[in-house]
Amino acid sequence: MEILFFLRMILKDISLPLEEWGIFADCKNFLREVEINDCHTRHMEHTRSGSDILVRLDPGEEIHASLKELSNVLGFDAAAITSGIGRTRDNQYGYMNGEGVYQRRPLDPPSELVSLSGNIARTERGDPFTHIHCCWSDDDNNVHAGHMFQATVHVVAEIHLRIMDHATMTRCPLAEFELLGLEFA
Repeated sequence: MEILFFLRMILKDISLPLEEWGIFADCKNFLREVEINDCHTRHMEHTRSGSDILVRLDPGEEIHASLKELSNVLGFDAAAITSGIGRTRDNQYGYMNGEGVYQRRPLDPPSELVSLSGNIARTERGDPFTHIHCCWSDDDNNVHAGHMFQATVHVVAEIHLRIMDHATMTRCPLAEFELLGLEFA
């Protein structure tokens, strides 16, 4: 590790034309890979102030799964997802059609997560359930929005939650639709 630190210090300020990098380019690429791999070993972290929680998700973490895990770890039953930003990949989103059936669409290239909102409740069995809508911007600044089925963090995701300590929200099946309705107790 000391060698990596030494190489970083030497190479970070080298300003050679790209075609003259030679061995230096290989060293810089190696260091970049080490830094990327170091980042991949990080996992979700959060901080809390009263009812507010700010969550950071790291590369490879799926948003729904991570927020469900957080609700179990912290033991809350109801929360509003008030905002979220970042860059995600393996995105799948869609909408519910007139017959109450979800229509899914992939968004394959990594995209900027520019807006995220929704809630976290519990099912009748007590499992956490996330209902999230979002907007992405692709690299051509085209907007893609709707119900989020899946999104894996590509670079980072920063999400704000507001815990509703004295609320009970339960997701229950609705007879005519492919969704679990929100009920309050």
